[in-house]
Amino acid sequence: QVQLVESGGGLVQPGGSLRLSCAASGSIFGIYAMGWYRQAPGNQRELVATMANSGRTDYADSVKGRFTISRDNSKNTVHLQMNSLKPEAPAVYYCKADGVVTDQGTGSGYWGQGTQVTVSS
Repeated sequence: QVQLVESGGGLVQPGGSLRLSCAASGSIFGIYAMGWYRQAPGNQRELVATMANSGRTDYADSVKGRFTISRDNSKNTVHLQMNSLKPEAPAVYYCKADGVVTDQGTGSGYWGQGTQVTVSS
């Protein structure tokens, strides 16, 4: 059973920073891609940033230059450093893992429970 647990959300003032973390647990031999998505009320879940185990990254245009994704493949963790945060509707940030290799085979589409991020003065 693969589980993803996020941490690090909260309330921050505009211009501030937050660091989100996600840890994958289970009998995991490796993970191809880990990433972050966010969903505001009434909106669809959208990509924020992803990182393959090769180090290749992909960012939403709206966060380029402000957010940085990083991974520790040995610990099956992924982090999202968010700087220069802008005031916008609160969103839940979700961690996702794809291409997770376990003793049961390979699976994709594992999601964490989400962590709330609110940017407001």
